Amino acid sequence: MYTETSHNPVPHTDAPQGTASVPSVPPADSAFGPVPPAPTARPRNRRRVGPAVFVTCLVAAGLLGGGVTSGVSALWPAAPAQTTTTAMTAISPVIVNNTESVNAVTSAARKASPSVVTISVSSGSSGGTGSGIILDTDGHILTNTHVVTLDGAAADAAVEVRTSDGQVYKATIVGTDPLSDLAVIKIDAQGLTPATLGDSSAVNVGDTAIAIGAPLGLSGTVTDGIVSAVNRTIETESSATSDGSSSQGQSSLQNPFGSQSGISASAQDSISINVIQTDAAINPGNSGGALVNAQGAIIGVNVAIASAGSSSSSSSSGNIGVGFSIPINQAKRVAEEIISTGKATHGQLGLSVQDKTSGSSSDFTAGAQVASVTSGSAADKAGLQGGDVVTGLAGRTVTDASELTAAAREQAAGATVKITFQRDGQEQTADITLGAAS
Repeated sequence: MYTETSHNPVPHTDAPQGTASVPSVPPADSAFGPVPPAPTARPRNRRRVGPAVFVTCLVAAGLLGGGVTSGVSALWPAAPAQTTTTAMTAISPVIVNNTESVNAVTSAARKASPSVVTISVSSGSSGGTGSGIILDTDGHILTNTHVVTLDGAAADAAVEVRTSDGQVYKATIVGTDPLSDLAVIKIDAQGLTPATLGDSSAVNVGDTAIAIGAPLGLSGTVTDGIVSAVNRTIETESSATSDGSSSQGQSSLQNPFGSQSGISASAQDSISINVIQTDAAINPGNSGGALVNAQGAIIGVNVAIASAGSSSSSSSSGNIGVGFSIPINQAKRVAEEIISTGKATHGQLGLSVQDKTSGSSSDFTAGAQVASVTSGSAADKAGLQGGDVVTGLAGRTVTDASELTAAAREQAAGATVKITFQRDGQEQTADITLGAAS
């Protein structure tokens, strides 16, 4: 039966750490400084915060060889056992030394960087750094829920934002959405540069992908690569706060398929999200930062990285060439709802499913097989029955239960979309008006 817990948990390699010291002179009560004159990074030793974050392995080969596991971790900076001494500055604007030799990455980075910020979060003796994207001149900033809740450990953390010009502002949390791992915060500032949002539905494999954020506390870092996959589904641990609520009092994480899935809200500790995969180097601290196309438009919100290592290891793992970003079209919808109402909605089907893993060579269909349908639910009204195999929802191909979860959550509650399924070997389609995930 479909569940939302990961089957091959790996240690969370991106637990929060204190912001690395930087030579800066922001306000005295700022989490960003001041620091001693010597520009040497000396990470503070802070206790781990929140539960371990893990995701079902996405690279099958990693599970099969040599006792090595692969997984996905939220991009929250972890305190490494050892860190190479690094000179860091408070801000790192994109500098063009030779205007006669500017490439597309330089141009895109110069356009997008003023819209990317560094976020410092603290609660008690714990804290961490992440990144964010300026949405408008009113001061709304998009980031991850796991950033502002310290991986779900703090419902009311103190948040500060450092903009690309080095100014530091106190921030308030407008709302969080653990189902998508997105959040919106707000600062009171003038002269902000809102990001240009692209169209993530037009992204192709092979497109240039540029990551901008604060990996390991290094503000304004730019890396580039390509889009290595689209419509990827990952499972990661929910960043709902430990009392089962978001930081703005939203209800506890619920199963988007309804009560018939066999999971109670308290047992449900992971989420499924659709992502863009990239080989642009992203590391702990890039969470909430921008994935940008060659024109400088935001196409994704960086959220997780793949990691490879011993399942018993708790050491930090950096970039291995597989990172994930929430498509900006999805993030924009969630952000708009949070700004408008303080929370976001997600679609619910109202059925119980399991992976379709067997069948004869003539009738095998990969998808999410319906085990039961809740009476009166969206799926019931659309005519789905036990034994049906769902193969698509809202234009998304569905090959397993997790992909169906992600496809349903991507839609707003009340949205009417097409669902494709097979019954007795025959493909059928129906319109389905999604319910609301609690």
